[in-house]
Amino acid sequence: MGEGTSIVVDGHRVFLKWHRLRRRRSDPLFDGGNLRTGLRLGASMEVDLRVTGDFDFAVLHDADLEGETDGRGPVAARGRDDFAQCCYLDMQSGAGGQRRVLMLDDLTQHADEAHPDALLQLDMKDGFEAVGQSGVDRLTRALAGSPMPFVVSGDSSELIVALADALPDLRRGIDPTDRLADLFRRGGSGQAVQLLEEEIRGPAKPEIVYLSWQLLLHAEDAGIDLVDICHDAGRRVDAWTYTLADPIAGFSDREWREFSRLLELEVDQITTDEALATERAFEARRRDA
Repeated sequence: MGEGTSIVVDGHRVFLKWHRLRRRRSDPLFDGGNLRTGLRLGASMEVDLRVTGDFDFAVLHDADLEGETDGRGPVAARGRDDFAQCCYLDMQSGAGGQRRVLMLDDLTQHADEAHPDALLQLDMKDGFEAVGQSGVDRLTRALAGSPMPFVVSGDSSELIVALADALPDLRRGIDPTDRLADLFRRGGSGQAVQLLEEEIRGPAKPEIVYLSWQLLLHAEDAGIDLVDICHDAGRRVDAWTYTLADPIAGFSDREWREFSRLLELEVDQITTDEALATERAFEARRRDA
């Protein structure tokens, strides 16, 4: 039985990143137990951060509380103390539970448990305009000197650059997917390549480039290898978010063709909600080959 952390293809290790801290789609959203397990196993994991009204950060994806918690209203309208009584919803039943919403400080408490391969992505869902210098200062205080294996990412290059200025050793990532996809839709494939090259060599100095798996395959169909462009610049590539439709049955033939193409492009990491099932299904396909 695998651990759902990675697969190996022709000597190339591809990490299976736990999207929103879930190894299985049935796992609770942003589960602290999975965080501790992943740190111990050396997993790559991801959480989303939203800025609060007092410039702290809650571990949430949505701008409003209703979809993920038993709370109401915008996250940015609440202060840190308001989240003490705010609980995550169960992802399957939608019922309220007893798991309070995690905050930024909760993510740094288990640093001594981290395996050398472990990596926790903090995906910033707000831009610099919302986070501001106060939010950057809060992140700096929380992350400075922490032995936790963090990588901070987001769509806002301005925010990533501000964090890079404050914490030069902090590992960083960028996600230009939306901008690249828009250029491809408008027929500007050459402009998309130019934009990607500018961003990966830009002031954010990203270690990882996060690109949707659909964009990677669409670009390949157009004769453009976005992974190769990133690798040539010394950057790693995360393909997000590939999740099996039926984790028990494993890969359908169509899914296997898509997944195999991502592996042939030599992506370094694949984000998924079904890491355990993906590892198991990959090994089954390889045995049957």
